[in-house]
Amino acid sequence: MKASSSEKLFYTMNYILLAIAGLSCLLPLIHIVSLSLSDYHAVVSGQVFLWPVRWTVDAYVTLIEGTNIVRAFQNSVVITVVGVALSMSFTIMAAYPLSRNYFFLRRFFSLAAVFTMLFNGGLIPTYLIMSNLGLVNTYAVLWLLGLVSVFNMMVLRTSFESLPPEIDEAARMDGCGEWRYLFRIVLPLSLPVLATLTLFYGVAYWNAFISVLIYINDSHRLNLTVLVQQMVQSQSLLSEVNQQSSDVMSLTPESMKSAGIIIMVLPMLIVYPFLQRYFVKGVMIGAIKS
Repeated sequence: MKASSSEKLFYTMNYILLAIAGLSCLLPLIHIVSLSLSDYHAVVSGQVFLWPVRWTVDAYVTLIEGTNIVRAFQNSVVITVVGVALSMSFTIMAAYPLSRNYFFLRRFFSLAAVFTMLFNGGLIPTYLIMSNLGLVNTYAVLWLLGLVSVFNMMVLRTSFESLPPEIDEAARMDGCGEWRYLFRIVLPLSLPVLATLTLFYGVAYWNAFISVLIYINDSHRLNLTVLVQQMVQSQSLLSEVNQQSSDVMSLTPESMKSAGIIIMVLPMLIVYPFLQRYFVKGVMIGAIKS
């Protein structure tokens, strides 16, 4: 059907607004990449905008060799990989029974979970509990605090509920038990929403900031997000690098900060395309109950 003039105008305005929104997200990232790959004089003179001027990777080399960014990167990987594995496991184990109509405490636990989205014990009581458990200055405190996101669990529960009941009935008639039904039927049919929630948890653990500042005191255990924030907020890291670098004039604070930011966001940019095809479908399946 041919679009009317008003519809064409509507689509055109949509395209323009979406293009502006996309460029507002993309251009700052391109500018940061250009700063990290440009030499000292180009950055100082303000010649760098959307394309590197006189390409150099000195900022990345010096950052890797002269700071703890490699250790921080490894810490972030450990926090994220273990955290995502634990969170997905416990989210599945919480969502599956709440999706079964024959679970007699389903309503009680669902309301209890939703209650925690509105109210919590507060920062100080939580810190005291973690301290009494001996979890302060360990990654276990980060994994425990982020173990189950109620929002993610509700999305997964709704996804499980949307599966046709005929599948459940056929599996029961064939003698399928709960664990076998979950791992052989429910989870394979829920791959889009599982991939989406994996991405949600991965981004949350990778970008963990406040919890790391509060509970991790050892500088060798800090993750990449906190280290980059320290670089942006102060000149101490650059001074440390300058003491170890023989060519300090080849670096600027802007280049060092930009390189650190790119190292921080690059893993998520690499992972996202592999999960993108599941993203929209997973959110829609988990948000709309058929």
